[in-house]
Amino acid sequence: MPTTADRRPNILFIFTDDQRFDTIGALGNEQIVTPSMDALVANGICFTHAAIMGSTIPAVCCPSRAMLMSGRTLYRAPRDLAATITFPEVFRAAGYETFSTGKWHNEPPSFARSFSAGDKIFFGGMSDHLAVPVQDFDPTGRYPKDRAYTGEKFSTDMFTDASVRFLRDYRGEAPFLLYTSYTAPHDPRTPPQKYKDMYDPDDIILPPNFMPEHPFDNGEMTIRDELLAPWPRTPEVVRQHIADYYGMISHIDDDIGRLLETLEDTDHADNTIIVFAGDNGLAVGRHGLMGKQNMYEHSVRVPLVITGPGIPRGRRTDALCYLLDIFPTLCDLTGLEIPQPVEGQSLAPIISGQRTQLRDSLFFAYRDCQRAVRDDRYKLIEYYVDDARTTQLFDVAQDPWELNDLAEEAAYADELARLRELLTRWQTEVDDPLVEP
Repeated sequence: MPTTADRRPNILFIFTDDQRFDTIGALGNEQIVTPSMDALVANGICFTHAAIMGSTIPAVCCPSRAMLMSGRTLYRAPRDLAATITFPEVFRAAGYETFSTGKWHNEPPSFARSFSAGDKIFFGGMSDHLAVPVQDFDPTGRYPKDRAYTGEKFSTDMFTDASVRFLRDYRGEAPFLLYTSYTAPHDPRTPPQKYKDMYDPDDIILPPNFMPEHPFDNGEMTIRDELLAPWPRTPEVVRQHIADYYGMISHIDDDIGRLLETLEDTDHADNTIIVFAGDNGLAVGRHGLMGKQNMYEHSVRVPLVITGPGIPRGRRTDALCYLLDIFPTLCDLTGLEIPQPVEGQSLAPIISGQRTQLRDSLFFAYRDCQRAVRDDRYKLIEYYVDDARTTQLFDVAQDPWELNDLAEEAAYADELARLRELLTRWQTEVDDPLVEP
């Protein structure tokens, strides 16, 4: 770890919107083209079982980002981030230049506390990647909605351009934290023609868990995300959605390449920790769903790769972790004290090789209708819809596509009881309002 007398490493945080965990070529997806993400995987440590804890609202990315920024669990991370410290705020107080571009999706006051500079800041209200309402940085911290203006190009390129300008112009003696937060591959999935042409829908192989419809009402069947494709989902429609989704991700990948090249050109690469992550996953036809308002692996698991000085190269770990663990991890990697309110667990012992696991289970929740828990072998999902409970039990180690529901099989009764007890313990620990105090 660096001492206070050393120049601490810079941080480049690259955050994507709605990118599922298995959308990187190097991690086994042979249909997608992601050379820049592949390079990050090759040059750092990849957490293959990183996840979000879920959401209390349909806009899953809002509480996901609140948990990331605060290092706090779902029911203790205020969506406006008021009265809680953020990780950029900690780094700013430690002398870092903190710069942000792209999607914030929390409230302006917390942004103003967190960042000392920025450009092309998006607080919300987008319906078109070519017409994103953005704001210029205001050192007074005032960001009224009527000051927003339409960005001049596709969101991915606009935010990358802002980051590249920052890197090329930066002359400060202090280290920097550059937070580049994309709005892609979130819908509308409209990749520029170059990237759209990379994927012929007829060549897309549907995943084993493609379904025309979800087998039962999960409590959120007609949310906006689920209206992006008609019922029943057809192979042709889902192939087109997947092709466009992959095109959006390949576009991001090219722009990540530009960021990495600029780091090299500006001599920052050797002293910069890079974090690449996504804010939540996405179904895109899996289990008959299109969105992320569910507890399946495709929607709660996210990519997480960390590279940089002192980080092992080419390592993969299946350690169970959350995005909220990034806050204390970055503090440990840069020698900063972890603030008291942070609940996340630092991944530094995993990175250094001192530990192979920190958590033995993960808890997930969506509004008041879905709860789930998983360990390294099994996952339990409970649904509460119209005063009825539906249960699913999967052996995710043997059945990663979550197709074989074991909940009604007598041979798994003990596992079901154990996981229900584990779920209750988690709910109590995180102040889940569905559990009686």
